[in-house]
Amino acid sequence: MAFPTAVRPDTTDRNPSRRTGRWIDHWEPEDPAFWASTGRRVARRNLVLSIFAEHLGFSVWVIWSIVAVNLNSVGFAFTESQLFWLVAIPNLVGATLRLPYTFAVPKFGGRNWTIVSALVLVVPCVALAFAVSGPGTSFGTMLFVAALAGVGGGNFASSMTNISYFYPEKDKGWALGLNAAGGNIGVAVVQAPFVVSAVVTAGAGIHLARAGWMWVPLALLSAFLAWRYMDNLSVARTDFGSSVVAAKRLHTWVMSFLYIGTFGSFIGYAAAFPLLIKGQFPEVNVTTYAFLGALVGSLVRPIGGRLADRVGGGVVTAASFLAMGLGVLGVVGALRVGSFGLFLACFMVLFLATGVGNGSTYRMIPAIFRHGVDPADAAATATMKRQAAAAIGIISAVGAYGGFLVPRTYGWSTSAFGSIEPALFVYVGIYAVMIAVTWWFYLRRSTEMAKAGV
Repeated sequence: MAFPTAVRPDTTDRNPSRRTGRWIDHWEPEDPAFWASTGRRVARRNLVLSIFAEHLGFSVWVIWSIVAVNLNSVGFAFTESQLFWLVAIPNLVGATLRLPYTFAVPKFGGRNWTIVSALVLVVPCVALAFAVSGPGTSFGTMLFVAALAGVGGGNFASSMTNISYFYPEKDKGWALGLNAAGGNIGVAVVQAPFVVSAVVTAGAGIHLARAGWMWVPLALLSAFLAWRYMDNLSVARTDFGSSVVAAKRLHTWVMSFLYIGTFGSFIGYAAAFPLLIKGQFPEVNVTTYAFLGALVGSLVRPIGGRLADRVGGGVVTAASFLAMGLGVLGVVGALRVGSFGLFLACFMVLFLATGVGNGSTYRMIPAIFRHGVDPADAAATATMKRQAAAAIGIISAVGAYGGFLVPRTYGWSTSAFGSIEPALFVYVGIYAVMIAVTWWFYLRRSTEMAKAGV
């Protein structure tokens, strides 16, 4: 792929002016002339490379969803509950890192932090390669190594925060949806039969160490491309004060709760899906089907953002939770009749709904913060954008904890009841609550947000 060379400093107001370190000091995406002349091109270049970096982050983040399935096949003797821990712990660490990763963008620059975050991915990959080389590795050590993969989860928050500054409001839903989808699809790539599984089984036997080594050169490539072609924006200034203000807003926490149901469900189900298939239908080849859910959920995410742009995020989000609940009930029915085909179909509905919900909830955030702000007031608009960016970091961090809760709920359910059905009914109840919350805050006709079409 060929990328345009760096834009030279320009004395007109229509072009971004640069200084050393690939910093752009003048950036006005809301100006149609600026956007048409150079803004769109620069934003698109940064978006493409951001997607690549975030894609690798997600790939490393969920690599243990495939590694855990194969551990006992190469001499380890971990219980099902322990395997669910190995799948869940990277999500816990990744969720926790999302907040500091958000602050890293304004502190160091989006391009600079992309370089650092890409290089950091090398650590969990190398650690994994050594940890799985022999069955003598203890569960405690394995759990620590799995936790290191959580650094990949932090990439999402910094990438989304960075890209949100590059695009005008009218294109933000679509751009953020593409950026997120490009990252999310890293889950499907890891679980696809022709990627990690093909690499670790090439030749005789299973070589799990390759699951770590294969991502090292790609992480280095991502860091190089970010260094060579990405940009830092001076306008991306999310100070601590903006974060404090964002944290005090009720809607920041309401959206955090809803994001647990959308993104938390997506990453949690995706991480646990291979183990679920193996545990419920041991006769099925896991690698043939495990990647389909993450693929569907990733590809439809931009559609969720686009639908939210057109009909309102609250409507799309509520519909997504309804579809999730119905999908989970369908999974219960599939387990009771022992039909893998129905099980897979219902999970595809579930993943599709999480993907659409991911896009719609993320589109709601800037709309919520934009409400009541005069577009002609440049200072107020800049403040709003800083607070919205800070809210994105908080919401993405809290929402990602769902990726830890979902696998652990499965583990609890199988240990306590010998079945995942109790966990599934818990999910249905949670989605019902989330529908009610969405209606109360964003769909009731008497609320300001509903009137604004959030």
